[in-house]
Amino acid sequence: MTTEGDSNLIYDWNEGEYDHLPSVELNDETLRDGLQSPSVTIPSKSEKIAILHLMEDLGINAVNIGLPAAGPWAESASLSLAKEIAKEGMKIYPNCAARTVVSDIEPVERLVQQSGIPVEVAMFIGSSQIRQFTEDWDLDRMLKHSEDALKFCTDHGLPIMFVTEDTTRAHPETIRRLYGTAIRMGAQRLCVCDTVGHATPYGVFKLIQFMRQLVKEVTGDSNSVQIDWHGHRDRGLAIPNALAAFRAGANRLHGTALGIGERCGNTEMDLMLVNLRLMDLIQQDLSMLKDYCYLVSKSCRVPIPKNYPVVGTDAFETGTGVHAAAVIKAMKKGNEWLANRVYSGVPADDFGFKQKIGIGPMSGKSNVVYWLELRGIEADEGLVDLIFKQAKDSNRVLRDDEIQATVNGFRPSKKGEAASQK
Repeated sequence: MTTEGDSNLIYDWNEGEYDHLPSVELNDETLRDGLQSPSVTIPSKSEKIAILHLMEDLGINAVNIGLPAAGPWAESASLSLAKEIAKEGMKIYPNCAARTVVSDIEPVERLVQQSGIPVEVAMFIGSSQIRQFTEDWDLDRMLKHSEDALKFCTDHGLPIMFVTEDTTRAHPETIRRLYGTAIRMGAQRLCVCDTVGHATPYGVFKLIQFMRQLVKEVTGDSNSVQIDWHGHRDRGLAIPNALAAFRAGANRLHGTALGIGERCGNTEMDLMLVNLRLMDLIQQDLSMLKDYCYLVSKSCRVPIPKNYPVVGTDAFETGTGVHAAAVIKAMKKGNEWLANRVYSGVPADDFGFKQKIGIGPMSGKSNVVYWLELRGIEADEGLVDLIFKQAKDSNRVLRDDEIQATVNGFRPSKKGEAASQK
């Protein structure tokens, strides 16, 4: 994003696509769907609460706090999060996953009674023909289960998000009957799922438009029921798909921190926040984004790849001579805005980071001079030459401690030539 007086420096071809659309909401699935990843460690209760507070700090609107019917431990974990939301008066709105069977929804109803706050029931049922064939389900039986579950929710005053798994591979008539029933029986939200990461942005756009038309057919008003999008990243299209869903009329987008989740994972909540902020679709402060990602990484034992966007260690570092020279020139102009954008499409300072100049085999001497001056070390010509040679002899960017060791060992000769202490 440009600031007043700098906007003429960047021509943004991205502008306009999302103009005049309503505000977008976000639902965080890290503590439920995210924990289905085969490689994660389930966080402790205190870690979950800390993650919940970071979601609140980031302005995330809603959170899935678990599937209480999975067992006593799951019900207890969900209840602790609901009680934390109630105790702290948090704005984030909780929901719980449940199959479309009454026995799954009863623990959610108990949780509401014990916590004293409303909790949305995210009741789910498979919808694709491939799933129906595998499970030996017929549509009439699926509708009966759904009707019983929906009635239980309405009878007990539980808000409803009706979810169909594998919606992106389901037949339109199946979608029409399942969601039509949910709308008529009081569901306030309909969640469309790309459960196996099958969809492309084009398919997502068509499906959400179909859903909007279905809502209009049933209620007479296409906006009378909210639509959620829940995507997975098996084809690497999770973020484009989420944006396509919003562009087509989805109200709320689901994701998980770092994209954790089953198989290849879910839509990356952190990257969704970044993209929505850069498109001016959300305005909240995202300087806590790194804390959110780092805590989930630590609690779930999920390493962050070095080249992961924004929060990876390589995201705002360059050791390439030409690129680094441009960043350094911007810094010397005293223009942080410029330095964070001249060689970066994501401004580091918007997300609590700074640009970093490394020294490696592709660096120029300006990298070395900048590194030294930043640390208050005189850029002696001999020292610069020594570090520069060290970098050129290396097959990677040097670590700071390696450069510092060279600095510590440097002793200029009487003739002003470089010499290292032996």
